[in-house]
Amino acid sequence: MPATGRYTHALISRVPPTFQTLKTIDGSCIDLERARAQQERLVGCLRDLSVDVLELPPDDDSPCSVFINDCAVVLQGIALICRPGGGERLADLATVRSVLRNELGMNPVEFGSNTALLNASDVLFTGKEFFVGLGRETNTEGALVLANTWPEYPCTPIKMDGCLHLRDRVTLAGPDVLSVSSGTISQTILKRIEREASHRYQTLTLPEEDAANSIFVNGTLIHIDATEAPESSKLFCERVDYPQISVCLSEFQKTGRGLSSICLLFKKSKTIRTL
Repeated sequence: MPATGRYTHALISRVPPTFQTLKTIDGSCIDLERARAQQERLVGCLRDLSVDVLELPPDDDSPCSVFINDCAVVLQGIALICRPGGGERLADLATVRSVLRNELGMNPVEFGSNTALLNASDVLFTGKEFFVGLGRETNTEGALVLANTWPEYPCTPIKMDGCLHLRDRVTLAGPDVLSVSSGTISQTILKRIEREASHRYQTLTLPEEDAANSIFVNGTLIHIDATEAPESSKLFCERVDYPQISVCLSEFQKTGRGLSSICLLFKKSKTIRTL
């Protein structure tokens, strides 16, 4: 069983000028330079935690390319190339596939079906089992592909409400600790997870919706800054007894996406597995 939250590598796709054209939740404009500074801060944090970060050049033809985590699930020497965006983000997938193969020596696994859909941001791996959010960009057939790729782990589909992905609402904030907001939709999804889970988890319930999306990296919890989620930041300090780093993420959150969506984290295995 892999150590929870242990990573050696991360892929990050730099912010392109067209990122500014993405639709925002409240209609506000994305500050391009601020987004780039926020992304650079995250890159620095990951490198400080001994993660080898590969920064991909900005893709002006794909403003969603910054959400690189959507593209693949990488675990125990296997890289599953997903089909986010209803199968429309082919250029993003090609880039991630090429980097995994040519830079990291992996043999990416492809979907064998044109009807299966899977956005990797709908995949929550706890170190013991998978939960897969079924919604706009992930269907039952896609969840089955994931389950067949790693048959050694239980894989449970979770019906999603609203337009966000599973890991935009629930993330792993530490060993056996799930981070979730106090919002009605998020709490409903948490109850579905708890009802179907093969293992028991502690929960960290946060007052601000955006704060639930955190990443646990090599023993340290990275979460959004107190300037953006003051009550949740206070709760993190009170409830979490391992190291923490805070980052600002306002420009990405304007699109409804969270911290985990803008970096693809994985531990490179000494043995590359093939299926």
